[in-house]
Amino acid sequence: MSHPAVHHQINYIEFTTSSIERSKAFYGSVFGWTFKDWGPDYIDCAPTSAGIAIGFAKGDAALAQVKGAPVVVLYSADLKATEAAIVAAGGSITVPVFEFPGGRRFHFDDGAGNQLAVWSE
Repeated sequence: MSHPAVHHQINYIEFTTSSIERSKAFYGSVFGWTFKDWGPDYIDCAPTSAGIAIGFAKGDAALAQVKGAPVVVLYSADLKATEAAIVAAGGSITVPVFEFPGGRRFHFDDGAGNQLAVWSE
């Protein structure tokens, strides 16, 4: 089935995770995302939950993080509250909040080997 309206648009991001259960708990706790299990080594999250379809495959997340890999950036209406939720869920802040033209942003590690960023105005 063809979907011409989404031709050449990003519609899925896949991460490698050292722990499927940890990723589900972390992203569910911090961002409220819900997941579908596709066996013991794969989960995904619908775009209605995360804004874009996302998958997590079990593997060596440290090997999957290569220098120069794109940074997935999430938006937050309350940067301070999101940062606190990440830390409370067991994540760590890897780049403290910094300002850039148009907003502020920080980077974090989800505790399962994935690094993302969050920004706000």
